[in-house]
Amino acid sequence: MAPAALASVGDSGVLNVEISPKLRDVWIDRDLSWLDFNERVLAEALDDRTPLLEKAKFLAIFSSNLDEFFMMRQAGLHHGATEAQRNLMQEMRDKLLPALQRQAECYRRIIVPGLAHHRVFIRSWNDLTPGQKDEASKYFDSELSPALTPLAIDPEHPFPFLSNLSTSLVFKVHNAARGESLYARVKVPEVLKQWVSLQTDLADGQRLLVPLHDIIRGCLHNLYGEMEITDATIVRLTRDAEVEPLQEEAVDMRAAVKEEVRQRRYEPVVRLQFGPGADPTIKEHLGDRFRLSPLEVYDLDEEVDFTTLFELAGLPFPKLRDPAWTPLRPAWLQEEGVNTIFTAIRAGDHLVHHPYDSFDETVAHFISSAADDPQTVSIKMTAYRLGDDTPFVKSLIRAAERGKQVACVLEIKARFDEERNLHWAALLEAAGAHVTFGVSGLKTHAKLALVVRNENGQLHSYAHIGTGNYNVKTARIYEDFGLFTCNPLLTHDVVKLFHYLTGHADALEHSALVVAPLTMRQRFLELIHREAKHKRSGHPARIVAKANQLEDPEIIEALCQASEAGVPINLIIRGFCCLRPQVPHHSHNIHVRSIIGRFLEHSRIYYFANGHKNPADGDYFIGSADWMFRNLSKRIEVVTPVLASSLKQHLWEILDICLHDKRQAWVLKADGSYVQQRQEQGSESPENLGTQQILMNLARARASE
Repeated sequence: MAPAALASVGDSGVLNVEISPKLRDVWIDRDLSWLDFNERVLAEALDDRTPLLEKAKFLAIFSSNLDEFFMMRQAGLHHGATEAQRNLMQEMRDKLLPALQRQAECYRRIIVPGLAHHRVFIRSWNDLTPGQKDEASKYFDSELSPALTPLAIDPEHPFPFLSNLSTSLVFKVHNAARGESLYARVKVPEVLKQWVSLQTDLADGQRLLVPLHDIIRGCLHNLYGEMEITDATIVRLTRDAEVEPLQEEAVDMRAAVKEEVRQRRYEPVVRLQFGPGADPTIKEHLGDRFRLSPLEVYDLDEEVDFTTLFELAGLPFPKLRDPAWTPLRPAWLQEEGVNTIFTAIRAGDHLVHHPYDSFDETVAHFISSAADDPQTVSIKMTAYRLGDDTPFVKSLIRAAERGKQVACVLEIKARFDEERNLHWAALLEAAGAHVTFGVSGLKTHAKLALVVRNENGQLHSYAHIGTGNYNVKTARIYEDFGLFTCNPLLTHDVVKLFHYLTGHADALEHSALVVAPLTMRQRFLELIHREAKHKRSGHPARIVAKANQLEDPEIIEALCQASEAGVPINLIIRGFCCLRPQVPHHSHNIHVRSIIGRFLEHSRIYYFANGHKNPADGDYFIGSADWMFRNLSKRIEVVTPVLASSLKQHLWEILDICLHDKRQAWVLKADGSYVQQRQEQGSESPENLGTQQILMNLARARASE
């Protein structure tokens, strides 16, 4: 087979790919596809069926996603060295500007009046009554002024440092007595609440909220006495987050990561956002200062930072939110007791599906029980994003202090979590746990936990292999799967893999687990080509894959070849998808859809019919890897086969629900556009409920049984 493309990862971590002529007909640019994904997020805010505070949340998610996009992706295009780069930047901007306009209109026409209907009023400084301005001014003097540091911008002072994603007020100060004028800057404190509640001139039950930056703007004269303040402009900037990595072999890993985090603070600016009424002189000065082209400067009609709407989404109005969901304890784990989970796993493999199944009472309980169990000999686990106040670190520390062998493969280069992970590494080492940072040059993204117990003089291994991070916070809002097993076919591979990760033992072949970058790419290609061979031989063939993103050129070409052979292929790709489906003679048998909802669809499930008509007889895999070049070639990833027929049936049930969704699904067309599926009027079909509501209903029904 001819290679689909020449692919590599550059210094910035961005995939550099030269697409083969055949693949060009089906290739969609990754960045443009990502912007399409974020528009699907924005569509949740614009959807009439979405409750008001959930709309505010989705506006905030849209902006948060966009922040990360500019930090991670814009740097490679920042200087526009080639015509192709400049054209792509223009195309991205042309796609983004209408979305930003829709976001602002949603805030102005839906969020603000919708909250007012519930007696929560959002006001700017100019709309406040004299009494409210007086209250705000007193709040400024007592609570804000001590936290502010006005800095002059003139030839006698160094240009003030503007940190990444910071919001500032830049304004002109005129001293009439001296006949002097200068510009100054005040940073809006990030650690304070971004919406200030005022009480004056309100009726009972009313609330008044004012943006923090607007109170600062209205009270700038409090800082400068009799001086005149003009041209106040609100500005927010974004810096590149891609720091050129230091040579891992030449320096201490901890020191290298700390230095990379420090350097990130000073990376080039890649975006400037200006609020309404921005002063043209200030805009020009800042644009020149940071060497930005007009393509990287954005004038906004409303807030410059809609991530502050996360605060509004937390207002105490349950009826304005989705009905609360509490993850449930699975039926196979109903009995109490430290050893219950190990007894249940010995009885057979189990799947847990979060957030429908409780993460706390399954995965966290697995590690906590092992820490407290006198039969436990060792606990080993990988950690990518543990989060704050994590119970896993507490359990591992407790286990180490009780004399159990504890090993944690901690990825301290997980972007934006480096400092937190360094903190956890120090705590674990202080307790006597063994902390390693994986294999040089490869991020450890696999989701693995291993417990070894001494049972009647014999060692028995229990493993959890997951699709999501060991993070209790995200497990409540991310959809993920995990497999609990003590099957030696799988646990033997897990043991060998930990030897490789902690002791750099030989990377031996694994009999069941599929491990990147060792065997995963080749294994997936073999599975795809096998389906094409089955189809040509007249045997049942089908591929269904659920993942976060699809981008790897070699996988895409293999899928197209299978499509040409007649294999029906269904792809459920939440985020960006670089494969254009239903292109004649290339991808005409491929269908792509995306599921967007209250939970973030994060699991990776791969199904191959392998000659079987009954879906429960096919081959299923779950794990940590998307079909992306970085996952298959630049990270330690693990995908496990699911062997039990009942568990296969459960996975097929999930995939089938996703494939028939008419509420939360978007279908990718051959022209590259996404079309939202709509409910059938008057139909009582469960498909109209949407994937996530169906699964919540099923989880409740199973729990009651």
